[in-house]
Amino acid sequence: MTTINIPLESDLVSLLQSLNQPILDSARELMVLELYRRGTISSGKAAELLGISRWGFISHASRLGIPFFEMTEDEFHVEATQSSQL
Repeated sequence: MTTINIPLESDLVSLLQSLNQPILDSARELMVLELYRRGTISSGKAAELLGISRWGFISHASRLGIPFFEMTEDEFHVEATQSSQL
């Protein structure tokens, strides 16, 4: 594991502490979620990095508004039509 120092505003540190949010855990979770949201890592890799099951990660990300599938309604209908023709 590599250690890095990230300067944070004292207000942010105080807020996290008042919410009983471990700063290291919060930072790790936010970085992993952002990498997943951008499509840089898979849900499996994200789950591994956070030490939770893949399904647990997918559920958590979904609750935070990060979708498992990134497609428009039209794309979904095309996929559904193609799947039903198989």
